[in-house]
Formats: sequence, structure tokens, C-alpha cells
Amino acid sequence: MRQPHLSSVIERRLLVNYRVAPEAAARLLPEPLRPQLVRGYAVAGICLLRLGDVRPVWTPKALGLRSENAAHRIAVEWDGPDGVETGVYIPRRDTASRVNAWAGGRVFPGEHGRADFEVCETSRRIRVALATRDGDTRVDVTVDVSDALRGSLLFADLTEASRFFRRGTRGLSPTRSGHLEGMELRTDAWRVEAGRVRAAASSFFDDPGRFPPGAATLDCALVMRNVPVGWRPLPSPPGVPHTAAPANSGR
Repeated sequence: MRQPHLSSVIERRLLVNYRVAPEAAARLLPEPLRPQLVRGYAVAGICLLRLGDVRPVWTPKALGLRSENAAHRIAVEWDGPDGVETGVYIPRRDTASRVNAWAGGRVFPGEHGRADFEVCETSRRIRVALATRDGDTRVDVTVDVSDALRGSLLFADLTEASRFFRRGTRGLSPTRSGHLEGMELRTDAWRVEAGRVRAAASSFFDDPGRFPPGAATLDCALVMRNVPVGWRPLPSPPGVPHTAAPANSGR
């Protein structure tokens, strides 16, 4: 099936970012992907995303769908035909939407597991908690919107962080058949706000089997709100073998 280009609005995108020991991140990546390093650290995190008006670009806005979604991600790079390319590897995607869970890997790239979400949100504070239906992953994050990015060892300020994540808008996800599918976020209205993490728990990043003690440390948070975006399917990077870890497995 030919996968369509999609249109949507990011109603809320909460990026909770960890600085990670490069060797720990590398163990989770299929070849030829490698961790993208910032100040000697790999960059990983959780994207907690509420999308509105999701639809193929040729359909009316009134037919768009709304959903809560989550993606665990690792910033990566690989050698492309024109030099080093960057993006994110997404070992796990989850959604509250039955439609997204069915359509992921069929209508659009990226297979999704099902999760139950609890959201409490104001203009200045965001809490998102989720538990996946397979029992593998739990997340509970509370972030205050802030006037500046403070305390990060990865990024000097909000401008530097925004620039980094804007370059990493290509997401690569493993499928159950063992290959990678890609999707690129595109927007002319990119804007982010700084966040201050009040509390964060993640069974993915707190798992010592994935990240030994000290290998993954909470670094910072960013918030995007009310940003119109498009999504474009992408081919896998050159040289990616069909041996990626299965989607949503307990890696």
C-alpha cells in the first residue's frame, strides 16, 4: 500500500530528554545507526504527543482525528550518500487511538502499541502518565513551562536545544517483520518553549537491563504547542539490514 502524506496540528508535544552513556545507547540501535553525540553524551527521551486534525493531506480538516501518543527515542546519525545524516530511532511507539494502532505500519509508517493515558494540563503545567496495554512500559511526567532552559548539560540554552531537535525530524521505527520504516515531520511554524521537570518516572529509562545505574540521566524538557505540521513517509537509510529489533518488544 502506498502510504499517504499526512497533515495535522501538534496540540502538545512534550519532549523529556535524557543524557545517556554512548555505549548504552549504541546497544539499542540496529546497524548502521549510531548515537548522535552532544558534549560527549547520547541524547534520548520520551515524546508525549497530542495530535489533532490528523488526516491525509487531500481530505477535509473536518475528517481529522485526535489522539494521545508516546514515542521513546534516541538521536541517531548514519552515513548517507551525501554525508552524515541525522534523525531519531524510535524503538517504541504507543497510542490511545485504536485507529492509530491499526493504521501504523499499514496506512502510515511506524507500528504502534496501545496505551492508556492520563493527562492534566494547564497553560503553565503539563502532566502526562501512561501505561501500555502489554504491561511493558509506564511513564509519569510533570513539567512546568519555563521562561528559559536551565540546568541542562546537553544544551547551553533554548535556542541551541531547539536547533538540535529541529534537525532531528526524521523518525525511524522497527516493524514486527524486522525492518525500519521512516517518517519525517515538516513545518514552517517550528517553535518550542523551555520546560522545568518537576517529576519524571519511566520504566524504559529506569530499567537497569537497558541502562545500568548512571547510564541515563534526566537532562531537560521542551514543549511545543499548537504547531501545524505535515508528515512524509521516508525510505530506510541506505545500508540498514532487515534485522532491527521487533517493534514494541521488551528490549
